[in-house]
Amino acid sequence: MIMISKNKPVIVVGAGPVGLCLTLALTQAGLPVTLIESSPEETFLDQVPRAGSNHPPTLEMFARIGLYEKIEPRGLKAPIFHYWERQGHQLIAAFDHVHLKDDTAFPFVLQCERIKIVEEAMKMARADPLCTLMMGTTFQSFEQSGDSVTAMAVGPDGKVIDIKGRYIVSAEGARSIIRHQLGIEFEGFTYPDRTLNIEVSYDFKGKGYTDRNYISDPGEWSNLFHWAGPPEVWRVHFPTKPEEDPDELTKPKALQERMRRFLEIDEAFNIRGSNLYTVHQRVAAKFRAGNALLVGDACHVNSPIGGMGMNSGIHDAFNLAEKLIAISRGEADDSVLDRYERQRRQIAIQHTQAQTVRNKRILAETDPAVRLKNHEELKRSADDPALARAFMLRASLINSLREAESIL
Repeated sequence: MIMISKNKPVIVVGAGPVGLCLTLALTQAGLPVTLIESSPEETFLDQVPRAGSNHPPTLEMFARIGLYEKIEPRGLKAPIFHYWERQGHQLIAAFDHVHLKDDTAFPFVLQCERIKIVEEAMKMARADPLCTLMMGTTFQSFEQSGDSVTAMAVGPDGKVIDIKGRYIVSAEGARSIIRHQLGIEFEGFTYPDRTLNIEVSYDFKGKGYTDRNYISDPGEWSNLFHWAGPPEVWRVHFPTKPEEDPDELTKPKALQERMRRFLEIDEAFNIRGSNLYTVHQRVAAKFRAGNALLVGDACHVNSPIGGMGMNSGIHDAFNLAEKLIAISRGEADDSVLDRYERQRRQIAIQHTQAQTVRNKRILAETDPAVRLKNHEELKRSADDPALARAFMLRASLINSLREAESIL
C-alpha cells in the first residue's frame, strides 16, 4: 500500500477555492495535507472580485464537505437565467432550473462570490487538525523521486523551507510554477480583446432582467449578474477592443459612458468598482507527471461566459480527491491518477472549452441570419421542457460529470 501519512502528506499549492476544496475533501477522509499559500493572513481576503456562479453539481460537492451551509446564507439563489437581444431590449429566452429537479438536489445556481467561498473554506481548513496551513509562504520549486516529493518554498521570515510529501498538487492558477517546471505545454489561444467588468448598484430587475443574464449584440455583447453583497451589486461585463488604452477604459467618465450606452437612465450610475482582464482558452497537455498533478486554472482556463471556470476546477478537485483517498485506503494503485487525467482533460476540451467558445460566439455573432437562427434555437429550447432540460444538463455541467464517470 502507498501511504499518505503525517510525514508524507499531500502538498497543495494555492489556497483558492479549488485548492481549499481539495484540501478539505482529503482531510475529512483522514488524509493529512500541507497547504501552501503565498498571500499573508492580513491581506489574504484583499482580492479582486471574480467568479461566483456556482452550478448545481458544484453545490452538491460543497455540501459533501460541509461548505454549502456556510456559503448559502451569503449568496443569492438564482433558478432562472435569461438570454437577451440588446438591440431593442428583447427577451429571447428564459431558462428555469426547475427542469433539473429530478437530476439534482440543488435546482438553481448560487450566486456567491469566489472570495466568500474562499473565506468560509479557509475557516474550515484552519480548524482542521489534519491541515498544516502555511500562509505567506512562496512556493519556488519541487523535486520528486520514487514515492515522495520535496517542495522548496520561502517562508514569511525569508528563510527557505523544504516540505516533504507524497504528492504535490498545483492549484496555483494559470501561471502555475509546477506546470512550468514540468515543461507541460499550455495549449490553446488568448483572445485579442479584453473583458471589462463594472460593478454597479442599480435595480436592474426593474428593467425586466433576472439575476443572471446573457445579452447578445454584434457590436458589444454583455453579461449581467446579480450579487447579494454586502453591498448588493450587479456586475456587467463588456468586451473591449485590443487597441483601446487600459487606463482610459477604466476612467470614471468612460465607465459612465459605457453604462449609459447599455442602459439610458436619468442619473449617473453608482459605479462601485471595475477591473479589466484578459481571456484565455487553454488546456494543459498533461494533468499529471509522476507525483505531481494539476487542478483548476493550472490545467485549463477559459472564457467566463457560462460560469464554468471555477466550477470545473472544483470538479477536478473532487475527482482527484476521490482517487487519492482510494490509493490511501489500498482500494486502488497509483495508476488511478492516470484516469484522473483522462477524465478531466477530456472534459476540459470537449465540454468546458467547447461550451465557453460557443457561448461567446452566440453573444457576439455578427451575421444577421445566423443571429436569428441562434435566437430561434434558444427560444425553442427554452419553451420545450425536454429540450430545456437537455440544454441545462449541458450548461450546468451535469452532463460533463456523467461523461467523466464513463471514461476508464
